[in-house]
Parts: sequence; structure tokens; C-alpha cells
Amino acid sequence: MHEERLFAQLRGALERAADGQSGRLVVVRVWIGALSHLTEERLREAWPALTQGGPAAGATLRVEVSSDLAHPDAGTVVLVSVDLADEEQLP
Repeated sequence: MHEERLFAQLRGALERAADGQSGRLVVVRVWIGALSHLTEERLREAWPALTQGGPAAGATLRVEVSSDLAHPDAGTVVLVSVDLADEEQLP
């Protein structure tokens, strides 16, 4: 259940990042907190379904996993940044 909440939060963050942009998200950088109960492998496995039909569909996922148990965001997943491609740059 905790994992689904993290996925929903990440999906919302992706939608907000793309809101009002003319291009599409092509690279997404995510930080996984040490206490988030989510592994990089699980996020990568869920990525296609998580992004299907959304602004990050087909985007490359870059992940940083924290080992800092005392970090204020240790229990979360944070959208660090996104790279956009203009519609003219897309194949």
C-alpha cells in the first residue's frame, strides 16, 4: 500500500512538471529515500505502467538511491528534475 502511495505521488509530480510545457518529458531523475520501502529495481519494473499515457511515457528514468536514514525525506521518493524535448525535436 505504501508503494502505491509513492507511485501516485510521483505520478502527480510528473503531471505537475509537464503542466503548461509544450514538449514531452524525455529524462526523469528520481531520488529514493533510504526508508521509502521502494527499491530502484521495483521502480524500474513499475515505470512503464506508471508512466503509460502520461507526460513521461517513454522517458528515460535516472535513479539515485539514498542510504541516509536521517535525511528529512528518507521515507519518500522525490522527483529531482526532468528534461523536456520540444515537439520539433521529437522523432
